[in-house]
Amino acid sequence: MPDLILLLHHDDDFAARLRPLLTPLAGRVDVRPAAEAIQGALGAESPDLIVLQVREDAPALRQVVHRLRETLPDCPLIAIARPEAATRAVELMGSGVDDYVLDPPVPADLIARCRRLADGRELHRRIGLLQAELNRRYGAHRIVCRSSAMQAVYQRVLQLAPTRTTVMISGESGSGKELIARSLHYNSDRRDRPFIAMNCGAVPETLIESELFGHERGAFTGAVATVPGKFELADGGTLFLDEVGSMGLATQVRLLRVLEEGEFMRVGGSRTIGVDVRVLAATNTHLDAQVADGEFRQDLLYRLRVAVLEVPPLRKRPDDIPPLARTFVAQLCEENGLPAKDLAPETLDILGAQSWPGNVRELKNLLESLVVTVPEAVLRPEHLPAAYLGRPPDAGDDLPPAGLTLEEIERRYIERTLRAEDGNRTRAARLLGIGVRTLQRKIQRYGLEVPPGSAGR
Repeated sequence: MPDLILLLHHDDDFAARLRPLLTPLAGRVDVRPAAEAIQGALGAESPDLIVLQVREDAPALRQVVHRLRETLPDCPLIAIARPEAATRAVELMGSGVDDYVLDPPVPADLIARCRRLADGRELHRRIGLLQAELNRRYGAHRIVCRSSAMQAVYQRVLQLAPTRTTVMISGESGSGKELIARSLHYNSDRRDRPFIAMNCGAVPETLIESELFGHERGAFTGAVATVPGKFELADGGTLFLDEVGSMGLATQVRLLRVLEEGEFMRVGGSRTIGVDVRVLAATNTHLDAQVADGEFRQDLLYRLRVAVLEVPPLRKRPDDIPPLARTFVAQLCEENGLPAKDLAPETLDILGAQSWPGNVRELKNLLESLVVTVPEAVLRPEHLPAAYLGRPPDAGDDLPPAGLTLEEIERRYIERTLRAEDGNRTRAARLLGIGVRTLQRKIQRYGLEVPPGSAGR
């Protein structure tokens, strides 16, 4: 329901007749002579709806509409015209009038049209607020890039965002690949269209084609209805395929066809569906090695890797840790409805000295734990888990010592991650980019001792 309706008239009798019809629609109806619109004397308040009287002998109606569109460009405008002035009302619809009704109006019809226009304005307002929030969260300016490595990523995002090309985003698990993908989308001309993300590694191979391309009713057991896939949902926008290297060869063939032809068929379907989708892919594995092993199609890799954007691990950009940490703390306080908190300089020094095997995700998870559990306004070193208070790693700790087998390297890495997460297997598995059951098998295989505390979760 609009709060304020502005009624612009050319005679007092019209205003006296219309005001009672409009009053049930709004908190207030402000009645003004139409000439005041040209003079710019409508006042500082912004109405939610304008009702304009159109009379055959009324002067300067185009100037009135033009002035209204200059001063109140987003406000819906409806004209009310006597039958002999209907032609003028229709002409004004090309100059900025949104709708018109004949005078005297049918009350129910007038109310319905006014509500439709007011509701449309409110919908556009909400969409604008949502878009502004998405831009605030995922605009390129949200990429923390104090380090030279991330400044290069930022420049690459600005370069690639306006294009339509496919982009391969590579980097370790937890390094922020999806944030980069969202930044590419929300800084492109597709920002008003859908952004659809799909983790290919989390979908069973038997279902991945249905997830991507949809399926027809009866295509397989349990397909009780026709369901659109991710490509249809992302039409006009962007589809982000995370862990694309886990996709099977049969699905890779179909994906390549969509990228080349812009069309596909649903599982069990016979009709070709055309789509306009920009595909962004991400991987934390070496796809060239998978190509050599026959696990990934080389032609698909070429098509996905038209442009490459590599996200460096957090340990390679320590200059980004303080601003990232402060950004996360402010964001987490806001999301959890908590008073603002800060990080002590000593805490930032300790965070900057870590090697962060779980990258940005590990840093954010740690800070979320501190924000919600520490009542003090300043997060100090004593609030950190014991695993983060040990000897700061040397520069050489980024790489394991020479002479270790791959199994020993994996064993040490898993053990270290479990210690950092106080034995919480769910969080450790998330940081390692594997399932909890896979982590449990590796714990048993390597005979690891899980730290006490939350080991059972």
